[in-house]
Amino acid sequence: MNTRNVQEQATPLVPALKITQAFQRAKHEGRGVLIPYFMCGYPSASQSVQVILAAAEGGADIIELGMPFSDPLADGATIQHAGHIALERGMTLKGCMEVAREVSSQTDVPLILMGYYNPVLAYGLERFCADANAHGVSGLIIPDLPPEEADRLEQAAYQYGLALIFLIPPTAPDERIQLITERVAAGHGGFIYCISLSGVTGSRSEISAHLSSFLARVRKYTQEKQIPMAVGFGLSTPEHIATVTQYAEGAVVGSALVNLIDQKPEAEQQTAIKNYIQSLSKGLPNQ
Repeated sequence: MNTRNVQEQATPLVPALKITQAFQRAKHEGRGVLIPYFMCGYPSASQSVQVILAAAEGGADIIELGMPFSDPLADGATIQHAGHIALERGMTLKGCMEVAREVSSQTDVPLILMGYYNPVLAYGLERFCADANAHGVSGLIIPDLPPEEADRLEQAAYQYGLALIFLIPPTAPDERIQLITERVAAGHGGFIYCISLSGVTGSRSEISAHLSSFLARVRKYTQEKQIPMAVGFGLSTPEHIATVTQYAEGAVVGSALVNLIDQKPEAEQQTAIKNYIQSLSKGLPNQ
């Protein structure tokens, strides 16, 4: 079993600190952090648990757990497809919590729930954060929640020791980057999720030529506060990971994993995911 999956220290009382520890460990090892994304309930509830655990076994440092939603504005066709199937097969926010519980009982890799605000609001913000904490979650990403409107969820998340992670697109003005940096610095653990390009999620063959200048602009605000950055949207190859982790501390891979699950029969999915995660790790220096 990968040594990152089972740690000798006890789980932190503040779950978000597991995210901080993942970045610190990778920095100590001279490499970037690998963050795969999986849709809870895709291709089924039980199988999603198994492929997520396979990613942990393959060397994932942090894992995002997607919560399916009927109107996923930031998601490309691949993630929308996975979410649609998950909803059709009965996945709910409670079901996502159960996926997190099953995964967290078998690996110490930090888990981040990622999904849209309306279902979370309907669930109840404090109840949602309390349940996330109780089910082994370390942080939250809500793509359609702007920082200016995040006070209530932020308060509930911090009350239960969760990181609230914000996305920054290349079009963000400096004032918004500064606001998000200050919010992250005031909370528990966490990082800033930099979107590699404008638009929706989805695998792409090339990384934006403007990525390095965008990340340098964000770095002006994060460096003093020592907030790590991770880059997502469109990453799918070891070369992508190698390029991104020259400029940021972490890399997120999502649509490529959904495509891989789609292409394989269920009996082969776990091995395929583990091997793919291991191949992406080759794009991390000193691995």
